[in-house]
Amino acid sequence: MGEYETLTHTFEPVYNADSEILILGTFPSVKSRQQHFYYGHPQNRFWKVLAAVTGEQLPVTTEEKKAFLLRNHIAVWDVIKSCSIIGSSDSSIKDVVPNDIAGLLKKTKIRIIAGNGNKACELYQKYCQEQTKAEIRRLPSTSPANAAWNFDRLCASYRQLFVQNIALQEL
Repeated sequence: MGEYETLTHTFEPVYNADSEILILGTFPSVKSRQQHFYYGHPQNRFWKVLAAVTGEQLPVTTEEKKAFLLRNHIAVWDVIKSCSIIGSSDSSIKDVVPNDIAGLLKKTKIRIIAGNGNKACELYQKYCQEQTKAEIRRLPSTSPANAAWNFDRLCASYRQLFVQNIALQEL
């Protein structure tokens, strides 16, 4: 299976003061670490799902992806700042040092925190929720390993983030 590596997250969260939705992953995959940006595996459906849900063109370059996120008031980060991990295996994660999610929330208008997959939610609840005092919404993972969720089901689930955000704006 491989050996454990102790790694530190090497790229910044994507957000600005107008971000309203925060989508959290666990820790960057090997492909994402190579590209120095989120959801870099070509089979990960994250970018395709968000493009479909927002009705926008699929962003391709890192700069296009950043602009896409900010235009749609979406922040993206990972729960983990550093950990020991085997390859990209979330189930192997240990020795977790969390990112400062509470600090990020203070700089934004984030009202909704969502976890891309069960493991992101579990890690957030264990390491961050006490500081943020904010619930996390569990979303299905966009990873290719999550074959139980087809593209249409993923889109329907992620679309609810935007429906909920619009409802919160109207309060």
